[in-house]
Amino acid sequence: MAHRSGRHFLQIPGPTNVPDRILRAMDRPTIDHRGPDFAALGREALDGIKTIFKTGQPVVIYPASGTGAWEAAIVNTLSPGDRVLMFETGHFATLWRNLADRFGIHCDFVPGDWRHGVDPAAVEARLAEDRGHTIKAVMVVHNETSTGVASRIPLIRNAIDAAGHPALLLVDTISSLGSIDYRHDEWGVDVTVSGSQKGLMLPPGLSFNAISEKAIAASRSNRMPRSYWDWADMAGPNRAGFFPYTPATNLLYGLVEAIDMLHEEGLDAVFARHDRHAEATRRAVTGWGLEVLALDPAEYSSSLTAVLLPDGHDADRLRRIILDRFDMSLGAGLGKLAGRVFRIGHLGDFNDLTLAGTLSGVEMGLELAGIPHRKGGARAAMDALQAGAAAQAERTAATAA
Repeated sequence: MAHRSGRHFLQIPGPTNVPDRILRAMDRPTIDHRGPDFAALGREALDGIKTIFKTGQPVVIYPASGTGAWEAAIVNTLSPGDRVLMFETGHFATLWRNLADRFGIHCDFVPGDWRHGVDPAAVEARLAEDRGHTIKAVMVVHNETSTGVASRIPLIRNAIDAAGHPALLLVDTISSLGSIDYRHDEWGVDVTVSGSQKGLMLPPGLSFNAISEKAIAASRSNRMPRSYWDWADMAGPNRAGFFPYTPATNLLYGLVEAIDMLHEEGLDAVFARHDRHAEATRRAVTGWGLEVLALDPAEYSSSLTAVLLPDGHDADRLRRIILDRFDMSLGAGLGKLAGRVFRIGHLGDFNDLTLAGTLSGVEMGLELAGIPHRKGGARAAMDALQAGAAAQAERTAATAA
């Protein structure tokens, strides 16, 4: 391929762009993972990641993708033949259900239209019907990466409590952690699953389980075979900053740097930035006369926006044109949405000008692809960004005064 000038625009919903600062942090010699220097690194990473999950409970770090963290959540808390409640909110909820099936878990999989999140009322009704408490866990994808729909975890927790049900709450935050407000302890989550390659701004390769005392108790009595994923094997070495097997040392350097960056900006400011970029993106989509896939404004994702194209138009063709002409990657439609939607990732190391460039590229691509739309969507987004920047400047000045 011919050389392209400038940087590639990686605007898929993950892996996200890795900041130079994190790349530099990882660019170090690998050290002895049984030595004292590593113990200090390990403790810093294990303690620091708790602040991102907003938990005082243990967070287990695996050298794995998010799929590994899915599996770890299942094998440490459930037994073959157990029954769980899951919801068809999109492609990744379906994949997690398929993984549970392979372990002999019986999934009550509530059908969905891929345009809405989990209905808390349905959670309460299903659990209230389960008078024998045969349902052992409720498993939810917080931010469905395939659809741009974010389920409301506090309301789901309230629904479980209202039903008086003892089921564990397992939540996937792979595309929301570090991008959308999330509170493991406050929201009463038992296992939170996540990965390194999205809001944490790292390359793929680390995955996480944040675990409650209730989940740890379940892990002591469940009957699922496990070895690599066993929380108990992690617990002892982790207390001293070590791991029971060879860790991803250089990714841990990057993780410590990512945690520092998130706190330097301030988690509330990080979440507000993502909210603002998501709102500007939706204004662009509306300005183009296109449709945001998510239907309920209360469930709009701040990590990504999935855009539904008119019937008869191929979203994959649009993505190819944008990649070829402007060197920008957008997310594909997955599963039943293949060819029907494209996804704009606006999470991680991302600012106003990056979003303005992204949306300009999309608008030019729509024209080149011959997709019916109105001009000016990118302009509408830039107006929103400009207004947001002015408001932020006023807040900063007021604080300084």
